[in-house]
Amino acid sequence: MVKEIAQLLKDHGALLHGDFVLASGARSSYYLDVKTAMTDPALLTELAEEIIRAADFEVVAGVAVGGVPIAVATSLAANRPYAIIRSEKKDHGTAGRVIGPVGGRRVLLVEDVTTSGGSALYGVQVLREFGATIDTVVTVVDRRQGAGELLRTEGVRLIALATADEITG
Repeated sequence: MVKEIAQLLKDHGALLHGDFVLASGARSSYYLDVKTAMTDPALLTELAEEIIRAADFEVVAGVAVGGVPIAVATSLAANRPYAIIRSEKKDHGTAGRVIGPVGGRRVLLVEDVTTSGGSALYGVQVLREFGATIDTVVTVVDRRQGAGELLRTEGVRLIALATADEITG
């Protein structure tokens, strides 16, 4: 199914060529615009179904912004709760970094694209701080530039539905 996901992303225009600065700060001659591709409900549904097959969980969580639509779609497809991890603490309302039920539950973190793994690591750390048990991150695309290795240092495995090489190759 992984190659099928890579092809679906290509078909939805997720691969862009040019000169880009990634969230990790690295430069790249291509950009994987998974967020825009996921605005198609059929693709988002397919990704959610693949995530459900890839990992077991009680709650699915995503870091804002890229992980949120994936978490919501997976939640609906699995009929399980979802949580949102804010990228930074807000200073009004409840001021929480996590929206949703994660304490004492087995949580799956989902990401759109992983590169160095910094965003995923942040999500794992916040979820653990809020009492979640987390040992798996599922990413739609892994650029294979260190995310898997970084997460392993925290006892977390990274499952990629597709790799950048499968999309660009």
